[in-house]
Amino acid sequence: MNFRKGRREDYPEINLIPFIDILLVIVIFLAVTTTYARFADLKINLPSTSAQQTPTPPKQIDVAVAEDGRYQIDDTPIGDASVDQLAAALKKAAANRSDVVVVIDADAQATHQSVVNVMEAARREGLTRITFATQTAQ
Repeated sequence: MNFRKGRREDYPEINLIPFIDILLVIVIFLAVTTTYARFADLKINLPSTSAQQTPTPPKQIDVAVAEDGRYQIDDTPIGDASVDQLAAALKKAAANRSDVVVVIDADAQATHQSVVNVMEAARREGLTRITFATQTAQ
């Protein structure tokens, strides 16, 4: 039985507009009073050096290894060469310098043995600084 027949129950309402206004004032206050660190405003006195000249980079020998096992040393085609022939060509390209860097540009499909032959030829001639050229994946 419902004895309250004509009465409706009123639910309390929360008005959000004053709450949003107060939050906006707080955000503006924080934005105005906050100090931001600026690194560009720093005055730095960098150290100086008395170096005359930068050292020259070491000579570089580019050894290209094709997919079918052909070699090319500094734009000079060698073809199918043995380790001894590669060593002679590397010695000629190095011109009796020991600080030479050998850069191996091997095709992705070149055999492992072809690359090892270049490394063995460089070792025989005393060229211990070897690096590989790669490209970034796209």
